[in-house]
Amino acid sequence: MAATTFLESVQVENELGEGVIWDARGGAFWWTDIDGRKIYRYQPADKLLESWVTPERLGCFAMVVDRDYLVCGFESGFAYFNPRNGAVQCLHKVDEDNKSTRLNDGRADRQGRFWAGSMVEDKQAGAPAGALYCLDGRLNFSSKVSGLSISNGLCWSPDSVFLYHTDTPTRRIDRYEFDENTASISNRTTFAQTANGCFPDGSTVDSAGYLWNAQWGGSQVIRYTPAGEVDLILPLPVSQPTCVAFGGPQLDRLIVTSARQGLGPQELAAQPEAGNVFIFQTDITGIVDPVYRPAVSSEALKQNG
Repeated sequence: MAATTFLESVQVENELGEGVIWDARGGAFWWTDIDGRKIYRYQPADKLLESWVTPERLGCFAMVVDRDYLVCGFESGFAYFNPRNGAVQCLHKVDEDNKSTRLNDGRADRQGRFWAGSMVEDKQAGAPAGALYCLDGRLNFSSKVSGLSISNGLCWSPDSVFLYHTDTPTRRIDRYEFDENTASISNRTTFAQTANGCFPDGSTVDSAGYLWNAQWGGSQVIRYTPAGEVDLILPLPVSQPTCVAFGGPQLDRLIVTSARQGLGPQELAAQPEAGNVFIFQTDITGIVDPVYRPAVSSEALKQNG
């Protein structure tokens, strides 16, 4: 069983902290406050915290190989974005005819594609219209799963044989067979079912193939074995943890984002750390977060990247 030791909390009070990844090249954790419309960069070595305003709500992002700009899943679609100067290049709009959805969780796969899923914000909009999308290196855009309410928890097994994903309200973490060459997914099975009141949010996989999942409403992160059994429960001082990632020079630090969204005065008084980011030392290692590898260069951002 893995062991964890609390190291620090980064005091950011995010409304909806999410999408955390480790930038190995820059030695920093990055994450987004979706509702706060900010993106953050934190260097644990010198405790340098930076933040920038985003042009619209940012659900997820990934580093772009050999560039300083990011590939992003904004609320309206895919784009390149350079936080330091605000330059934006739109790549694909998503669901332009359906204003009830926005892009949410996502990340790059190990083959250099970027994935992002959407969520339904208007609960009166009828049948769930969220989907999981993939953007390949040539900027081709395709839908992989449809009929979702809140696409979340995207990650892959270390050998890229399986893709993990959740539609959060179902409280079910799914596992698909994944073809790394074509990005096709098939044969969905239930990997794990969470407890009542514990809604699966962001996930990552460690080097041993165990899945770590932040559970909204559950005040915890759970580590699951490759067979879907609970291996470790990491309790947190907040009710709404949102996403997890491994980082640090040895990839042995676990970072957890959280949210203040929807919490009233009494709840905030009971959990003053809500919205902050937590860093733990672990006795295991994660896997370097993949980067997006475009085969098409960005003309609009080339001079800035």
